Amino acid sequence: MGSKAPNPNPRGEARYLGGALEGTTGVHPDARRGRGAVSNAAGRYERESRHVADDGWDNLDEPPPPLRTQMIRDATRSIIARNTSPDIGFDRSINPYRGCEHGCTYCFARPTHTYLGMSAGLDFESKILYKPDAAVLLEKELRAPGYACRTMAMGTNTDPYQPAERHYKITRSILKVLARFKHPIGFVTKSALITRDIDILGAMAAENLAKAALSVTTLDASLARKMEPRASTPTRRLDAIRQMSAAGIPTCVMFAPLIPGLNDHELDAVLEAAWDAGARSAGYVLLRLPLEVKDIFQEWLSAEVPDRANRVMSLIRSTHGGKDYDPQWQKRQRGDGPIAEAAAARFALACKRIGFNKERRPLDTTKFAPPPQPGDQLKLF
Repeated sequence: MGSKAPNPNPRGEARYLGGALEGTTGVHPDARRGRGAVSNAAGRYERESRHVADDGWDNLDEPPPPLRTQMIRDATRSIIARNTSPDIGFDRSINPYRGCEHGCTYCFARPTHTYLGMSAGLDFESKILYKPDAAVLLEKELRAPGYACRTMAMGTNTDPYQPAERHYKITRSILKVLARFKHPIGFVTKSALITRDIDILGAMAAENLAKAALSVTTLDASLARKMEPRASTPTRRLDAIRQMSAAGIPTCVMFAPLIPGLNDHELDAVLEAAWDAGARSAGYVLLRLPLEVKDIFQEWLSAEVPDRANRVMSLIRSTHGGKDYDPQWQKRQRGDGPIAEAAAARFALACKRIGFNKERRPLDTTKFAPPPQPGDQLKLF
C-alpha cells in the first residue's frame, strides 16, 4: 500500500475544526448536519480521548457551524495496493482518496483513518486525503520490469467517484493511463459521477477491458439520505446503471451491504429495478462491522432509527455467532446461521427468477502493453 501521511495530531490533542471537536464523542447535531457519523471519537491508537459534557452553564450562545470538508494532499510514493485475501476476487487495487465524503455509516474502511491519527467517525468523512500524483505513479509502476497484468480494482476501500473527484479528476487521470496501457479495470461505486467517464470506459469495454458495479443499498430516498448522506440518490444510481449499460459497459448491481432488519426487505425490489435499468449481473455483501465501525453504526442506529436499533443489532449478531462481527475469511462477507443462510437463498432465488449472472466473462489481460515513450528505440520486427 502507499506510504502513510504524517500524523496531523501526534499528541492526541483536542481541536475545534468547523464546529466539531476533534477526538470527541457527542458532536452537536448542527455541526454534523449532512454527515453520517454521530461522533468523532479518537482512534484506537490515540493515547487520549475527549468527551463533551454539559456543565450546566449553557454558555454556547449559538450552535456551531456545519463541519467543513478538508482536503489534505497525500504525498504517497506508491499507488497500487496489494492484497492476498483468499475471499476477495482481486489482488491489486488503487485508492485515489483516503477517507470518503459519502459518509456511509456502515463503511468498513473507516478504521483505516485511525492509522493516520484521525477518527474513524466524522474525520473519515470530512478529512479527505487526495493523491494528485496518482497517474504518474501508476505509469511508473506499470512500466516496472516484471509487472504482470491482472485486473485492477477501484472502489474497494473508498469511493473513487466521491464528491472531491469532480474537482481533482484523479480517477479520470488514472483511467487515461490504464486505457493507454490496455490494462483491465473494475469499478465499485455509489456515485453517478462515473457516467462522466463513459467516453473512456466505453472504449475500454469494447475491448473487454472495463466493467463497473453500482452499489444500490435501498430505494428509499429518505433512508439513503440518512445512511449514505452524500452519495448519489438511489434514482441517480439506477440512471447511471442505465447509461453505463447503454454504452456497452458491463454493469453489475451490488446490494451492499445487506442489513438484516433495515434494508433486507428491499432485496428483490432493488434487483428488479437494476435489471430494468440494464444490469445483468448482481452481488450482495452482508453488513460488516469491524473495529470502530460497530460503535459508529450503533450510534447511528440509536440516533436515526431508534425503533429498530435493538432488533437490527440482534439480527446482525445472529449472523456472526452472537458477535457484532466475525472477521474469518469466507464468513465476514456472508455470515452464517439461519438469518445469513436465508439471505443467501433469497438472493440466489431472486437472481434466478430475474435472470442475473447467467454469463460472467473475465476481463482480458492479454492486451496489456506499455506504450512507447519519447526516445524509445523502435522495434525492427
